[in-house]
Amino acid sequence: PPAGARLSFPSSYAVSRKMEPFYKGGRVQINRDGKFMFCPCGTKLNVIDVETGALHSLRQDDEEDISSFVLSPDDEILVTGSRALLLKQWKWRENKCVRTWKAVHTAPVASMAFDSTSTLLATGGCDSTIKIWDMIKQYCTHNLKGSSGVVHLVEFHPDISRLQLFSSSIDYKIRIWDLNSSKCVALLDGHFSAVTSLAFADGNTLISSGRDKICMVWDLKTRESKRTVPVYESVEAAILLPEKGDFSQLGVKKQGLHFVTAGSKGILKVWEVATAACVYTQPVPFESKEEASERSLTQCMLVPERNEIVTVSVEHNIVLYDAQTLQLRKQLAGYNDEVLDVKFLGPGDSHIVVATNSPQLKVFELATSHCQILYGHTETVLALDVFRKGLMFVSCAKDKSLRVWRMNKDGRVICVAQGLGHAHGVGAVSCSRLKESFIVTSSQDCTIKIWNIPESLASKAKAALISSPETLHAKVTERGHDKDINSVTVSPNDKLIATGSQDRLAKLWSCSDCSLLGVFTGHKRGIWCVQFSPVDQVLATSSADGTLKLWGLQDFSCLKTFEGHDASVLKIIFVSRGAQLLSSGSDGLLKLWTIKTNECVKTLDGHEDKIWGLHSNKQDDMVVTASSDSCITLWKDVTETEEKEAQAKQEEQILKEQELSNLLHEKRYLKALGLAISLDRPHTVLMVVKAILKETDGRKHLEENIVRLRKDQKEAVLTFLVTWNTNSRNCHEAQAVIETLLKHEAPDSLLQYSGIKAAVESLLPYTERHFQRLSRLLQASMFIDFMWQNMRLADAAQQEDVTL
Repeated sequence: PPAGARLSFPSSYAVSRKMEPFYKGGRVQINRDGKFMFCPCGTKLNVIDVETGALHSLRQDDEEDISSFVLSPDDEILVTGSRALLLKQWKWRENKCVRTWKAVHTAPVASMAFDSTSTLLATGGCDSTIKIWDMIKQYCTHNLKGSSGVVHLVEFHPDISRLQLFSSSIDYKIRIWDLNSSKCVALLDGHFSAVTSLAFADGNTLISSGRDKICMVWDLKTRESKRTVPVYESVEAAILLPEKGDFSQLGVKKQGLHFVTAGSKGILKVWEVATAACVYTQPVPFESKEEASERSLTQCMLVPERNEIVTVSVEHNIVLYDAQTLQLRKQLAGYNDEVLDVKFLGPGDSHIVVATNSPQLKVFELATSHCQILYGHTETVLALDVFRKGLMFVSCAKDKSLRVWRMNKDGRVICVAQGLGHAHGVGAVSCSRLKESFIVTSSQDCTIKIWNIPESLASKAKAALISSPETLHAKVTERGHDKDINSVTVSPNDKLIATGSQDRLAKLWSCSDCSLLGVFTGHKRGIWCVQFSPVDQVLATSSADGTLKLWGLQDFSCLKTFEGHDASVLKIIFVSRGAQLLSSGSDGLLKLWTIKTNECVKTLDGHEDKIWGLHSNKQDDMVVTASSDSCITLWKDVTETEEKEAQAKQEEQILKEQELSNLLHEKRYLKALGLAISLDRPHTVLMVVKAILKETDGRKHLEENIVRLRKDQKEAVLTFLVTWNTNSRNCHEAQAVIETLLKHEAPDSLLQYSGIKAAVESLLPYTERHFQRLSRLLQASMFIDFMWQNMRLADAAQQEDVTL
């Protein structure tokens, strides 16, 4: 840059996006056109835009968990029920609660359903009663008693002219209620465990699914079971495939009813009612377990408008499939648990890869929030690193292995290699910087291993020719430290490796043969992170002692120490091309340091808990952080915009001041008062008041001007005059304004002013002092007058003597 140009470094980052948990369990619902998804999340209900993943929340005032909710078939009415035994009706597009009423249940509402006309709402309670509400006339029309235990399922018959309600509770029977007589007219008895869903095929056929591993087909005319379909897994949902449409890819060969089941094995299956046979089983990327696991599905829905089938799993993943082929269209991750690491991914940093507290990795596409789940590791993934081009990356886990993954052109990620050989969990990993040639890992077994990536593997991966992961072998193993190695990193020229350990030491190793080159001693507690500078021969380390240190690689001396964190510093990265450091602490704070001046330029509070993940993108203008509070935050460098805003503010200030002096010159006092108040200039306001009082009829003018001010302006003047009143030179102006306010404002409206209490408290003592001063002045002036009169009298007597 030219000599005069000042290098400006980032001084501020702002949150550009926050990926928070949006779904923590419970029933999910999708609106009619499939554009919005409703997910309960504790005390709030989140509305997610399915295309972009953007969300807004419906928040309740009563801080109670939502126990159930329902959206009407016409998309207009949303009703939520909370543990506070209240029902709320929402205009969900505007985030507005329009009505709250008592649920009249004596325990929380467990299930809700609308009828097909969106006028009747049924609520099934934990108190074993069902209430029916007329949503238009806003009253309770029925109170149906007779169920046993929690009523966890209510459904209206789709043909509203029948006025029938179906329900199921803890006794595993399906009850049919006639709403004309408010009586239970039939019991469908056949399940031996909880009934999980009801699907109406036509007016007279009902399919029920249960946790007793069967689905039952009922004839509603005779109210008898027509057929039992053994599904061999606990079924959470059964949905009917539409009559119209080509479902041949799902094994549908004949006319007749077919339905899809979802349950404990985590797989969708298609069944033919006529033969009770399974005609299609969905292939999945994980080994299917017999019993329930986190892969199990809890819900399955059909969105006819978009021809989609949506499933929800125990681990809070929501998947959208094409209904005719079961091709995955989109996947959203509702909850991440603790996030242990995060890195930007893709040639243009379009994705992020996240290690959550689980064996699966998640790859998010930032533009759409679409999430890929990568199966492979068998225990929690602990760390990640990405190669320079952003397509290949490495993960290491508690299962003592590392895996190499590659993203292909269309954004799909596959595992291309795995490395075994560590004796304990692998806690840290780093990739070669120049080419995709080797990987360094470190483990709780206190060793470092270097793994070569054969060129053939890289080229095969590029051409997408790898069907199953190849095996890597470590070329060097070295016992590095006496305690856990927390961090390992490779230098920008691929010649050096640095490690940081719980034994308070950082060490420098040669890449070729893993020989020890030197030790960095000085930290008082374990080292959490080591990083090479991208531009200088410098190593940065961060430690549990709350400090960051910079070390010279030539003589292993400590060049600088940065103090400021009150807790362990878990991660550090170089930003601004090596001129600044960004550090993250176990207290959820980020700090930005300028190396040259040793100062902390900014502290950012973005998380509630330990920040384990910290990474910047290739363009150096975005940072991603990930924390134990299960949030992932994207930060944008906003230094330029903030500087521009400050400059614009300054220019505006100058213009306003110019305008103010013009107004005073032209004696346009009202405008001048308003402007001086908006500039927040107590002294200028005082000058204006003094100028008004100097005029003839000044008091009257002042009164007129003060009365015409807005309430917020009067409040500002009140705070100003408290300051003026402390000085005897300005007390007259202050008192003149107070007099006007007291004369023209009713006491009640004065009490509404913000800060009135403090103002009165500080006005009183000074005003008393001014009055005492005035009284003394008055006494003194009286005394002078008295003396003067006496002198004149004596003088006059002498005059008279002379004339006599």
